Amino acid sequence: MYKQHFGLKHAPLGKECSVLWDQGQIAELAKQFKWLLQSPGIGLLTAEPGIGKTAALRQIIRDLNPHQYQVVYISETDFGRVEFYRNLALSFGLVPAYKRSEVWRNLKDHISDLVVQKRIFPILIIDEAQNLNPLFMRDFPSFLNFAFDSVDRMTVWFVGHPALARLIDRPMHAALASRIQVRHELHPITEREPFKQLLAHAFEQAGCQHNLLSDTAVELVRMASQGNPRLAHTLIVTALRIATDKKLNHLPDDVIQDAIIVLQKN
Repeated sequence: MYKQHFGLKHAPLGKECSVLWDQGQIAELAKQFKWLLQSPGIGLLTAEPGIGKTAALRQIIRDLNPHQYQVVYISETDFGRVEFYRNLALSFGLVPAYKRSEVWRNLKDHISDLVVQKRIFPILIIDEAQNLNPLFMRDFPSFLNFAFDSVDRMTVWFVGHPALARLIDRPMHAALASRIQVRHELHPITEREPFKQLLAHAFEQAGCQHNLLSDTAVELVRMASQGNPRLAHTLIVTALRIATDKKLNHLPDDVIQDAIIVLQKN
């Protein structure tokens, strides 16, 4: 209802946004992503929930040549290590075996065939990696050893909350930590002017033809969301619905304040 009322294609800061606003963080991540493709290994991407880790990777991956790269994305990580490898096999289109040793062998054979025979380079993205089974994190480096090759055949990105970095740096995961070639952390947009630019871009991408927020309203959103895009998205959508019910064609300060109160009660 609010989309039709305001003439929007989608919600501002929603997942449908095709081009993310960037003040340099995503560009730097893209450089690191490209470097890790040229020198395969493990990358670590962390950020608080709602900052845009997955969205940033989605934008970067979108420009990859599908005839050269196969991206496997896994977000269900809260289960045992054997189940993870079986899920990985399914993601590669394989029928998973039941024993870990057989799953390993089938996966390695398949990955080797992709790289050596088909010249397709696999990229594994493990989202919500802070939930991974500790046993998996301990033996995953061994899984990445392909015969006597000195070059890794797969790029892997561990993606998760900031606690993931601390988890990997524990002594028990030293083998995994030693393989990480790139570390990148995304941060909220807390400064006033960049946040204002973020919202302006978000409304433009959503198809908004005019400014709906005063500078004061922008500041209210920034303070309430603490620069977190997902929280800002939720607040703005709530405000858009309130404004629609009131038949308003903009988002005055009192509507933003009402939206903040609604979200605080939930």
